[in-house]
Amino acid sequence: MSGASVSAIDWHGARYRPGQTQGHYESWFLRANHPQRKQAFWIRYTLFSPKDRPQDAIGELWCVASDGERGRLYAGKREVPIADCAFASRGLDVRIGSAQLKSGELTGDVAAPHAMRWNLRYAGGGAPAVFLPERYYDAPFPKAKAVTPRPFVRFSGTLVVDGETWAIDDWIGSENHNWGSKHTDTYAWGQVVGFDNAPDAFLELITARIKLGPVWTPRLTILLLRLDGHDHRLNTIWQGLRAQGRWDYFHWAFDSAAPGIRIHGHISATPQDFVGLTYYNPPGGSHTCLNSKIAACAVTVERDSLPTVTLTTAHRAAFEILTDDLRHGVSIAV
Repeated sequence: MSGASVSAIDWHGARYRPGQTQGHYESWFLRANHPQRKQAFWIRYTLFSPKDRPQDAIGELWCVASDGERGRLYAGKREVPIADCAFASRGLDVRIGSAQLKSGELTGDVAAPHAMRWNLRYAGGGAPAVFLPERYYDAPFPKAKAVTPRPFVRFSGTLVVDGETWAIDDWIGSENHNWGSKHTDTYAWGQVVGFDNAPDAFLELITARIKLGPVWTPRLTILLLRLDGHDHRLNTIWQGLRAQGRWDYFHWAFDSAAPGIRIHGHISATPQDFVGLTYYNPPGGSHTCLNSKIAACAVTVERDSLPTVTLTTAHRAAFEILTDDLRHGVSIAV
Protein backbone atom coordinates (compact mmCIF):
# COMPACT_ATOMS: atom_id res chain seq x y z
CA MET A 1 0.00 0.00 0.00
CA SER A 2 2.98 2.34 0.24
CA GLY A 3 2.91 5.12 -2.30
CA ALA A 4 -0.84 4.92 -2.93
CA SER A 5 -3.22 7.62 -1.75
CA VAL A 6 -5.91 6.58 0.69
CA SER A 7 -8.64 7.33 -1.85
CA ALA A 8 -6.93 5.18 -4.52
CA ILE A 9 -6.71 2.03 -2.38
CA ASP A 10 -9.40 -0.61 -2.89
CA TRP A 11 -10.70 -0.94 0.64
CA HIS A 12 -13.66 -3.07 -0.44
CA GLY A 13 -12.21 -6.18 -2.10
CA ALA A 14 -11.98 -9.50 -0.27
CA ARG A 15 -8.60 -10.38 1.24
CA TYR A 16 -9.60 -14.05 1.38
CA ARG A 17 -8.34 -16.43 -1.29
CA PRO A 18 -10.35 -19.63 -1.87
CA GLY A 19 -8.63 -22.71 -0.51
CA GLN A 20 -6.19 -20.87 1.74
CA THR A 21 -5.30 -22.91 4.81
CA GLN A 22 -4.56 -19.99 7.10
CA GLY A 23 -7.67 -19.31 9.14
CA HIS A 24 -9.57 -16.24 8.06
CA TYR A 25 -12.62 -14.16 8.87
CA GLU A 26 -13.84 -11.22 6.85
CA SER A 27 -16.89 -9.02 7.29
CA TRP A 28 -18.60 -6.24 5.44
CA PHE A 29 -21.11 -4.63 7.76
CA LEU A 30 -23.50 -1.74 7.48
CA ARG A 31 -25.11 0.08 10.36
CA ALA A 32 -27.42 3.05 10.71
CA ASN A 33 -29.48 4.97 13.24
CA HIS A 34 -32.80 6.71 12.88
CA PRO A 35 -32.12 10.47 12.58
CA GLN A 36 -34.03 11.23 15.81
CA ARG A 37 -35.47 8.11 17.41
CA LYS A 38 -33.72 5.40 19.44
CA GLN A 39 -33.75 2.85 16.64
CA ALA A 40 -30.93 1.23 14.67
CA PHE A 41 -29.97 -1.68 12.46
CA TRP A 42 -26.75 -3.63 11.89
CA ILE A 43 -26.35 -6.02 8.95
CA ARG A 44 -23.21 -8.10 8.51
CA TYR A 45 -22.05 -10.22 5.57
CA THR A 46 -19.26 -12.52 6.80
CA LEU A 47 -16.86 -15.11 5.46
CA PHE A 48 -15.49 -17.60 7.99
CA SER A 49 -12.76 -20.13 7.17
CA PRO A 50 -11.34 -22.29 10.00
CA LYS A 51 -7.61 -22.82 10.13
CA ASP A 52 -6.42 -25.85 8.08
CA ARG A 53 -10.01 -26.67 7.06
CA PRO A 54 -10.80 -24.51 4.02
CA GLN A 55 -13.38 -27.07 2.90
CA ASP A 56 -15.46 -26.10 5.94
CA ALA A 57 -15.56 -22.38 5.13
CA ILE A 58 -18.99 -20.74 5.26
CA GLY A 59 -20.74 -17.48 4.64
CA GLU A 60 -22.64 -15.92 7.53
CA LEU A 61 -25.48 -13.45 7.29
CA TRP A 62 -26.37 -11.44 10.39
CA CYS A 63 -28.99 -8.85 11.24
CA VAL A 64 -29.74 -6.98 14.48
CA ALA A 65 -32.60 -4.49 14.75
CA SER A 66 -32.79 -2.31 17.85
CA ASP A 67 -35.92 -0.52 19.04
CA GLY A 68 -34.87 1.23 22.22
CA GLU A 69 -38.16 3.09 22.51
CA ARG A 70 -40.06 -0.17 23.06
CA GLY A 71 -37.16 -1.99 24.74
CA ARG A 72 -36.96 -4.58 21.97
CA LEU A 73 -33.94 -6.19 20.30
CA TYR A 74 -34.17 -8.60 17.39
CA ALA A 75 -31.32 -10.78 16.10
CA GLY A 76 -30.99 -13.38 13.38
CA LYS A 77 -28.31 -15.32 11.57
CA ARG A 78 -28.01 -17.63 8.59
CA GLU A 79 -25.06 -19.87 7.61
CA VAL A 80 -24.43 -20.81 3.98
CA PRO A 81 -21.83 -23.25 2.51
CA ILE A 82 -18.95 -21.45 0.85
CA ALA A 83 -19.87 -23.04 -2.49
CA ASP A 84 -23.01 -20.89 -2.51
CA CYS A 85 -21.15 -17.66 -1.79
CA ALA A 86 -19.03 -15.24 -3.81
CA PHE A 87 -16.64 -12.54 -2.61
CA ALA A 88 -15.06 -10.28 -5.23
CA SER A 89 -11.37 -9.50 -4.82
CA ARG A 90 -11.89 -6.02 -6.29
CA GLY A 91 -14.68 -3.66 -5.40
CA LEU A 92 -17.71 -4.36 -3.26
CA ASP A 93 -19.55 -7.41 -4.56
CA VAL A 94 -20.58 -9.99 -1.96
CA ARG A 95 -23.12 -12.80 -2.26
CA ILE A 96 -24.12 -15.16 0.55
CA GLY A 97 -26.77 -17.52 -0.78
CA SER A 98 -29.44 -15.23 -2.23
CA ALA A 99 -28.33 -12.22 -0.15
CA GLN A 100 -26.29 -9.60 -1.97
CA LEU A 101 -24.20 -6.56 -1.08
CA LYS A 102 -22.99 -4.19 -3.76
CA SER A 103 -21.92 -0.59 -3.59
CA GLY A 104 -25.01 1.37 -2.67
CA GLU A 105 -27.45 -1.54 -2.23
CA LEU A 106 -28.03 -4.60 -0.09
CA THR A 107 -30.68 -7.30 0.09
CA GLY A 108 -31.08 -10.43 2.19
CA ASP A 109 -32.93 -12.21 4.94
CA VAL A 110 -32.50 -14.29 8.08
CA ALA A 111 -35.12 -16.55 9.66
CA ALA A 112 -34.00 -17.39 13.19
CA PRO A 113 -34.35 -16.66 15.99
CA HIS A 114 -36.11 -13.63 14.46
CA ALA A 115 -37.27 -13.34 10.86
CA MET A 116 -35.86 -10.25 9.13
CA ARG A 117 -35.44 -9.25 5.53
CA TRP A 118 -34.11 -6.07 4.00
CA ASN A 119 -34.04 -4.20 0.73
CA LEU A 120 -31.92 -1.12 1.25
CA ARG A 121 -30.05 1.49 -0.74
CA TYR A 122 -27.45 3.95 0.47
CA ALA A 123 -25.54 6.95 -0.88
CA GLY A 124 -22.82 9.36 0.16
CA GLY A 125 -19.82 8.38 2.21
CA GLY A 126 -16.99 10.87 2.32
CA ALA A 127 -13.32 9.94 2.29
CA PRO A 128 -12.45 6.50 3.75
CA ALA A 129 -11.81 6.51 7.50
CA VAL A 130 -8.60 4.47 7.70
CA PHE A 131 -8.58 3.31 11.30
CA LEU A 132 -5.02 1.94 11.45
CA PRO A 133 -1.81 3.47 10.07
CA GLU A 134 -1.68 2.32 6.44
CA ARG A 135 1.55 0.36 6.91
CA TYR A 136 -0.23 -1.93 9.39
CA TYR A 137 -2.61 -3.33 6.77
CA ASP A 138 0.12 -5.35 5.07
CA ALA A 139 1.93 -6.23 8.31
CA PRO A 140 1.50 -9.49 10.27
CA PHE A 141 0.54 -7.49 13.37
CA PRO A 142 -2.12 -6.69 14.32
CA LYS A 143 -3.84 -9.83 13.08
CA ALA A 144 -7.20 -8.03 12.88
CA LYS A 145 -7.63 -5.13 10.41
CA ALA A 146 -10.47 -2.64 10.09
CA VAL A 147 -11.39 0.23 7.79
CA THR A 148 -14.52 2.26 7.10
CA PRO A 149 -14.59 2.78 3.32
CA ARG A 150 -17.70 4.97 3.49
CA PRO A 151 -18.01 6.53 6.96
CA PHE A 152 -21.08 8.72 6.41
CA VAL A 153 -23.91 7.29 4.31
CA ARG A 154 -27.68 7.66 4.24
CA PHE A 155 -29.95 4.63 3.93
CA SER A 156 -33.41 4.23 2.49
CA GLY A 157 -35.69 1.25 1.84
CA THR A 158 -37.36 -1.31 4.07
CA LEU A 159 -36.44 -3.66 6.90
CA VAL A 160 -39.12 -6.19 7.84
CA VAL A 161 -38.81 -7.44 11.43
CA ASP A 162 -41.02 -10.37 12.45
CA GLY A 163 -43.62 -9.19 9.94
CA GLU A 164 -43.49 -5.51 10.93
CA THR A 165 -42.16 -3.18 8.24
CA TRP A 166 -39.67 -0.53 9.30
CA ALA A 167 -39.49 2.32 6.81
CA ILE A 168 -35.84 3.30 6.51
CA ASP A 169 -35.91 6.93 5.41
CA ASP A 170 -32.65 8.89 5.53
CA TRP A 171 -31.15 6.84 8.36
CA ILE A 172 -27.51 7.80 8.93
CA GLY A 173 -24.70 5.26 9.21
CA SER A 174 -21.59 3.70 7.73
CA GLU A 175 -20.20 0.98 5.46
CA ASN A 176 -17.39 -1.03 7.10
CA HIS A 177 -14.90 -3.80 6.26
CA ASN A 178 -12.75 -5.86 8.62
CA TRP A 179 -10.71 -9.06 8.31
CA GLY A 180 -7.99 -11.12 9.92
CA SER A 181 -6.58 -14.52 10.81
CA LYS A 182 -8.02 -14.38 14.34
CA HIS A 183 -10.25 -12.15 16.39
CA THR A 184 -8.65 -9.82 18.91
CA ASP A 185 -8.91 -11.67 22.23
CA THR A 186 -10.94 -9.02 24.04
CA TYR A 187 -11.95 -5.48 23.18
CA ALA A 188 -14.40 -2.65 23.43
CA TRP A 189 -15.16 -1.04 20.06
CA GLY A 190 -17.16 2.07 19.36
CA GLN A 191 -18.27 4.25 16.48
CA VAL A 192 -20.37 7.39 16.13
CA VAL A 193 -21.57 8.66 12.76
CA GLY A 194 -22.75 12.18 13.47
CA PHE A 195 -23.14 13.52 17.00
CA ASP A 196 -26.31 15.24 18.13
CA ASN A 197 -24.46 18.58 18.36
CA ALA A 198 -21.89 17.91 15.60
CA PRO A 199 -23.67 16.12 12.73
CA ASP A 200 -20.60 16.02 10.48
CA ALA A 201 -18.22 14.47 13.05
CA PHE A 202 -17.16 10.82 12.94
CA LEU A 203 -15.50 8.79 15.70
CA GLU A 204 -14.12 5.26 15.76
CA LEU A 205 -12.10 3.75 18.59
CA ILE A 206 -11.07 0.54 20.28
CA THR A 207 -9.55 -0.55 23.58
CA ALA A 208 -8.07 -4.03 23.14
CA ARG A 209 -5.96 -6.67 24.85
CA ILE A 210 -4.21 -9.63 23.26
CA LYS A 211 -3.27 -12.89 24.92
CA LEU A 212 0.26 -14.14 24.16
CA GLY A 213 0.33 -17.65 25.58
CA PRO A 214 -0.68 -17.27 29.24
CA VAL A 215 0.17 -13.54 29.34
CA TRP A 216 -2.19 -10.66 28.59
CA THR A 217 -0.81 -7.52 26.97
CA PRO A 218 -1.54 -4.11 28.47
CA ARG A 219 -4.66 -2.33 27.23
CA LEU A 220 -4.18 -0.54 23.94
CA THR A 221 -6.51 2.31 22.96
CA ILE A 222 -6.50 3.78 19.46
CA LEU A 223 -8.94 6.20 17.90
CA LEU A 224 -9.75 8.28 14.86
CA LEU A 225 -11.85 11.44 15.10
CA ARG A 226 -12.97 13.34 12.00
CA LEU A 227 -13.90 16.84 13.13
CA ASP A 228 -14.22 20.07 11.14
CA GLY A 229 -12.92 18.32 8.04
CA HIS A 230 -9.71 17.07 9.68
CA ASP A 231 -8.78 13.53 10.75
CA HIS A 232 -7.18 13.30 14.18
CA ARG A 233 -5.49 9.88 14.26
CA LEU A 234 -4.22 8.74 17.64
CA ASN A 235 -3.72 5.25 16.31
CA THR A 236 -0.15 3.95 16.43
CA ILE A 237 0.77 1.06 18.72
CA TRP A 238 2.93 3.27 20.93
CA GLN A 239 0.29 5.97 21.14
CA GLY A 240 -2.25 3.32 22.02
CA LEU A 241 -0.15 1.98 24.87
CA ARG A 242 0.21 5.48 26.34
CA ALA A 243 -3.53 6.10 26.15
CA GLN A 244 -6.01 5.09 28.83
CA GLY A 245 -9.01 2.87 28.20
CA ARG A 246 -11.10 0.83 30.61
CA TRP A 247 -14.50 -0.79 30.25
CA ASP A 248 -16.84 -2.82 32.37
CA TYR A 249 -20.45 -3.94 31.93
CA PHE A 250 -21.56 -1.49 30.49
CA HIS A 251 -19.45 1.66 30.62
CA TRP A 252 -16.22 2.54 28.81
CA ALA A 253 -13.92 5.49 29.53
CA PHE A 254 -11.03 6.51 27.27
CA ASP A 255 -8.37 9.22 27.19
CA SER A 256 -5.65 9.75 24.61
CA ALA A 257 -3.31 12.72 24.15
CA ALA A 258 -0.61 13.72 21.67
CA PRO A 259 1.19 17.02 21.02
CA GLY A 260 -1.48 19.64 20.44
CA ILE A 261 -4.54 17.50 21.18
CA ARG A 262 -6.30 15.48 23.85
CA ILE A 263 -9.45 13.40 23.22
CA HIS A 264 -11.27 11.84 26.15
CA GLY A 265 -14.76 10.66 26.94
CA HIS A 266 -17.03 7.71 27.58
CA ILE A 267 -19.56 5.40 25.94
CA SER A 268 -22.32 3.66 27.87
CA ALA A 269 -25.55 1.71 27.47
CA THR A 270 -27.91 -0.31 29.64
CA PRO A 271 -27.76 -4.12 29.65
CA GLN A 272 -31.13 -4.13 27.87
CA ASP A 273 -29.53 -2.28 24.94
CA PHE A 274 -27.17 -5.21 24.20
CA VAL A 275 -27.66 -8.46 22.35
CA GLY A 276 -25.22 -11.38 22.73
CA LEU A 277 -23.74 -12.95 19.58
CA THR A 278 -21.33 -15.87 19.08
CA TYR A 279 -18.32 -15.16 16.84
CA TYR A 280 -16.38 -18.18 15.55
CA ASN A 281 -12.61 -17.75 15.77
CA PRO A 282 -10.47 -19.04 12.85
CA PRO A 283 -7.83 -20.75 15.07
CA GLY A 284 -10.64 -22.54 16.93
CA GLY A 285 -13.26 -21.84 19.56
CA SER A 286 -15.43 -18.74 19.72
CA HIS A 287 -15.96 -15.44 21.52
CA THR A 288 -19.07 -13.61 22.70
CA CYS A 289 -19.82 -10.23 21.17
CA LEU A 290 -22.07 -7.97 23.24
CA ASN A 291 -23.54 -5.72 20.60
CA SER A 292 -25.36 -2.39 21.00
CA LYS A 293 -26.05 0.23 18.35
CA ILE A 294 -28.04 2.60 20.56
CA ALA A 295 -25.44 3.64 23.14
CA ALA A 296 -24.71 7.12 24.51
CA CYS A 297 -21.39 8.85 23.96
CA ALA A 298 -19.70 12.06 25.11
CA VAL A 299 -16.26 13.09 23.78
CA THR A 300 -14.26 16.16 24.84
CA VAL A 301 -11.67 17.50 22.40
CA GLU A 302 -8.93 19.84 23.61
CA ARG A 303 -6.77 21.39 20.89
CA ASP A 304 -4.04 24.03 21.12
CA SER A 305 -5.27 27.52 20.26
CA LEU A 306 -8.87 26.33 19.82
CA PRO A 307 -11.82 26.27 22.23
CA THR A 308 -12.50 22.98 23.99
CA VAL A 309 -15.55 21.23 22.56
CA THR A 310 -17.65 18.34 23.85
CA LEU A 311 -19.48 16.16 21.32
CA THR A 312 -22.50 14.23 22.56
CA THR A 313 -25.09 11.75 21.37
CA ALA A 314 -27.89 10.28 23.45
CA HIS A 315 -28.32 6.99 21.54
CA ARG A 316 -26.46 6.95 18.22
CA ALA A 317 -23.21 5.25 19.28
CA ALA A 318 -22.15 1.71 18.42
CA PHE A 319 -20.70 -0.12 21.44
CA GLU A 320 -19.40 -3.67 21.24
CA ILE A 321 -17.55 -5.79 23.78
CA LEU A 322 -15.78 -9.00 22.75
CA THR A 323 -15.26 -11.29 25.71
CA ASP A 324 -15.01 -14.82 27.04
CA ASP A 325 -16.27 -13.69 30.44
CA LEU A 326 -19.65 -15.17 31.36
CA ARG A 327 -20.56 -12.64 34.07
CA HIS A 328 -22.11 -9.98 31.83
CA GLY A 329 -25.68 -11.27 32.22
CA VAL A 330 -26.65 -10.67 28.57
CA SER A 331 -28.49 -13.58 26.95
CA ILE A 332 -26.85 -15.04 23.85
CA ALA A 333 -29.34 -14.67 21.01
CA VAL A 334 -27.35 -16.30 18.22
